[in-house]
Amino acid sequence: MAFFRSYIAPLLIVLTFLIAMLAVSARIFLPNDMMAPAPIEEPIGQADTDVFSAADDVVPDVSWLIQGLPDQAS
Repeated sequence: MAFFRSYIAPLLIVLTFLIAMLAVSARIFLPNDMMAPAPIEEPIGQADTDVFSAADDVVPDVSWLIQGLPDQAS
């Protein structure tokens, strides 16, 4: 166990750090348009309407999520 703690665990930590650093620094080699942040816009087809604007602004009944389903004793 001392061999693992002295040699293997630090090696795994250093390898993990190096792989993460390589992945992050790979952005240097990407084309310029891919280095820019992603554009912020609404997805195509997304409506601007409010979720509860239809009907008469009634929130659906979800009390069964809290209390459980009613017993079907019939």
